[in-house]
Amino acid sequence: MSLQSLNKEKNYIQREEGRRQSGLGPPHRVERRQATADRRHENNRQYATFFLDDHFLGVEVEKVQEILNVQDMTRVPLAPPVIVGLINLRGHIVTAIDLRTRLGFPSRPPGLWTKSLVVLTMDGPVDLLVDQIGDVIEVLPDLFESTPETLDEQFGLVIDGVYKLKERLLLVLNIDSIVQ
Repeated sequence: MSLQSLNKEKNYIQREEGRRQSGLGPPHRVERRQATADRRHENNRQYATFFLDDHFLGVEVEKVQEILNVQDMTRVPLAPPVIVGLINLRGHIVTAIDLRTRLGFPSRPPGLWTKSLVVLTMDGPVDLLVDQIGDVIEVLPDLFESTPETLDEQFGLVIDGVYKLKERLLLVLNIDSIVQ
């Protein structure tokens, strides 16, 4: 590097430092990173959310492999009604489960498209068919409450608990209970 370019770099750094100290320049990059990290708490939990009818449900982000449009499925003869079929996911055979049927919801209205939420279970990936995909949300552990006893028994067995959010309740699914 030439002496002239070193002097230019030195002058630029001094100007930027002066602007930062006077409040005219953008904050230092390290400060910005710290401010972002301070907004999140390490104990917060993240959930991938989705809708079934008017119910707002979520699964832990760590258990979600991917979200897909509904794939071509191969029907399985004599399979229970909750198993919609099998999909080929990049060479892996994955069982597709209709969550509406599994949780006792009425049949999906005609014309309502479904989405696939591929989740990881102890037995491998499983494709869950849902009505609509939501966002990934982060919640405080303090907002968690155990499953209410008044909840329908079939529904209560697959729900780990509930988060009271400002606009609605988030029902947390137990993925392993869903596939059993």
